[in-house]
Amino acid sequence: MKTLNVPFHKGGFMKDTGENYRIDVVNWKEFPYRPEVSFQIAYDEDNLYLRYEVKEDCVRARAAENNGHVWLDSCVEFFLSPEGNDEYYNLECNCIGTKLLGFRRPGVQPEHASDEILNNIQVYPSLEKEPFEEKIGGFSWYLEAGIPWSSFWRHQISELKGKVMRANFYKCGDELSIPHFLSWNPIRTEKPSFHQPGFFGELRF
Repeated sequence: MKTLNVPFHKGGFMKDTGENYRIDVVNWKEFPYRPEVSFQIAYDEDNLYLRYEVKEDCVRARAAENNGHVWLDSCVEFFLSPEGNDEYYNLECNCIGTKLLGFRRPGVQPEHASDEILNNIQVYPSLEKEPFEEKIGGFSWYLEAGIPWSSFWRHQISELKGKVMRANFYKCGDELSIPHFLSWNPIRTEKPSFHQPGFFGELRF
């Protein structure tokens, strides 16, 4: 299991000041394509900050409505279990910043975040925010997100220093010309599935 230390960074995005971690694990051999993907992570009392950088051979952004099918597009994802158990949130964004946020626990139908919660998550995509069909070629893009701790609405998250959570980070594109399913921490399942809290890594604040 991979572990990373999440630095305290008051008041905003890292802008290349934090450590870069690669999302480069090919978990399923039938999907060997590996775009170049890395992320940075930091936090303060109010927000969790993420920055993804991506280089890939094709991009697409059809999903324009929040809680839509963003994973079918060029998509980066962050799954977080605040208590390190089987309860977790899945935050997914396509390359134009369309957001999906859900809460999941075993045996219960997933819940999606309200519009109010989603609107409070600040997302800044380098490809702007207009949807587009697939484009083929070499593309580089980034996405920054400022996620209020209150976005994880089923938990009361505070006193973060010294806290340990579990998480995983992903890059996918289910319906791209070259579909792919990369993760930060390895996943040991027969078929592609990111919804595997047993394979989350560890975040130390």
